[in-house]
Amino acid sequence: MGEPSYVDESLLKTIRVLGKGAYGSVSLMVHPRDGLYAKKTSSIQFKENLEKELRVMLRFRNHPRIVQASSDHVHLVTEHPSCYIYMEYACEGTLDKFISGFRGKPLPEFMIQSAVRMILQGLEALHSNGYVHCDIKPANVLIFPSETPGEPWDLKLCDFGSCKEPNTDPAPLDGCTVVNMAPESFKFGPKGQIEACFDIWGLGCIAYEMFGGRPQQEFLEDYYEWNLTEEVSPVAKDFLSLCHAIPSRRPTVAQLLNHPFVTQSLDAPSPMPDYITIRRLANASRIPPVIK
Repeated sequence: MGEPSYVDESLLKTIRVLGKGAYGSVSLMVHPRDGLYAKKTSSIQFKENLEKELRVMLRFRNHPRIVQASSDHVHLVTEHPSCYIYMEYACEGTLDKFISGFRGKPLPEFMIQSAVRMILQGLEALHSNGYVHCDIKPANVLIFPSETPGEPWDLKLCDFGSCKEPNTDPAPLDGCTVVNMAPESFKFGPKGQIEACFDIWGLGCIAYEMFGGRPQQEFLEDYYEWNLTEEVSPVAKDFLSLCHAIPSRRPTVAQLLNHPFVTQSLDAPSPMPDYITIRRLANASRIPPVIK
């Protein structure tokens, strides 16, 4: 949608609710001239989280792996105290919903590799500028149609309400998803530090889930360990083990971008498998009824 600007709300109509999270809900909006937007609405008590989310999106304006804001300010509703922002609409949904379509079966490895690489590219932008996402999970990865030959999709990180900004005090991790949280985050206290390696653990959880893995709560512990249900290649197994190593041995984003699992050549089938092409055709040709 280009540079963030004023969104003409006078002709906007709600199509449907796309999802709900810890800090609010996201709705699909349509404008007769400007097209589709995603509108994220929160209770006024979460205004600071929404302001932070908008700051992060504007900080990484035009980055291909960060979802883009469509307006440059937080809108306030006084009669029903709430606030909302506009962002680009991901017409192919979230990675979470895509994974659920496989019903616990592994995704093709070329798709897992592609997803891991794109998430790492988004994390590289955040970490190199002092940010930590803190809530890396499939629901916070949006899917867009691919603009790159040979890639099945374009993925972008979203939902920065729990993000740790540079040179700021750490925020509570209460709104984060427990099964994707690193073990050390449960020991986080007032004097603790939120580290970039938190996000690496979350990336590992995403990769495990795409390989058909399952989370299991550790005995007498708060955190969850992810386990594979089927065999994977040795290079994939090494990548997973590194993501879930102890903090001091957990690689950085830059190191993982050079891992053989990410750099190896895994070409996508040609033509693209039906579960990709059919999904795109369905999303391109069907717009749900407008909510009156």
